[in-house]
Amino acid sequence: MRKRAEDVERTRQRIVEATVHLHGTAGPASTSISAIAERAGVTRLTVYRHFPDETALFEACTGHWLSMHQPPQPMEWGAIENPLERLTAGLADIYRFYGEGEQMLTLSIRDQHAVPEPIRTAWEGMTRQYVEVLVQVWPRADDPVLRAVIGHAAAFSTWRSLCREQGLTNDTAVEVMATLTERVGGRPPSRRRTASP
Repeated sequence: MRKRAEDVERTRQRIVEATVHLHGTAGPASTSISAIAERAGVTRLTVYRHFPDETALFEACTGHWLSMHQPPQPMEWGAIENPLERLTAGLADIYRFYGEGEQMLTLSIRDQHAVPEPIRTAWEGMTRQYVEVLVQVWPRADDPVLRAVIGHAAAFSTWRSLCREQGLTNDTAVEVMATLTERVGGRPPSRRRTASP
């Protein structure tokens, strides 16, 4: 019984690893159950036996991929009280994750239409959490413009534009977005002094 259980777990793991590989090379929209079965060395029926629906398969795939790519840790940078320091630490952590997971993230975002809704909702919720943790310590946390700027700064598309298309390093991209955010959410500029008549 124990050996059978181990065999079942190994088969399940092969299916998950095959799915991760195909999602990260071809993209979710181009990944069929037949392709997963072929790569895992099992039948389509075996895939369905382990994962009766797409959501279960995507959940296992996402969990396995995240176990190899440490996601951002908002609890850590959320402990920083200074708004700009928290933003800098948070964006550095987020951009690190984007850089490490670029290929999978690019294909998954491109193929969002093929990702089950519960998985999309979970990813969107995670991104909203990052933004909320970054925004909440600013004096004008309710300012929609400030929230929009921080949301823009935390987006994968922003990182990709700055670091891949424009060639900035992660550190420089963080500095650019922190400077922009400070201009929007920082103290209002002091009035110019006028000369005495």
